[in-house]
Amino acid sequence: MENAELLIPILVPLGLFAMIFGIIYLNNREKMAMIERGMDPRAYKAQPAPYKNLKWGLLLIGAGLGLFLAFVLDRSVFNNIGEDNPAIYFALIAIFGGTGLVISYRVEKKEVLDKDTQ
Repeated sequence: MENAELLIPILVPLGLFAMIFGIIYLNNREKMAMIERGMDPRAYKAQPAPYKNLKWGLLLIGAGLGLFLAFVLDRSVFNNIGEDNPAIYFALIAIFGGTGLVISYRVEKKEVLDKDTQ
């Protein structure tokens, strides 16, 4: 156990350095690939994501509802078992978070279809 505690001050800075190096390296590779294809990397701008806030909002609302429902079920329905049920927390967070993303997709799709018909 003491050996693991001694490795943490060594591994954390190494991991941080590797992460920063990897990000810079991959960014440089992306720019070089763009240059090889005849594109100008400075002219490239990221595509705007107009529904990003809606997507995150519905995801977090769904995850919160799932967590709340799991808590209520754990305290009321599964209280007789007498064991902790961590699986129900993960499952309901995933189900309701996924439902939030599906609702976000439907709203985005409806908005795009409405713009196309006008």
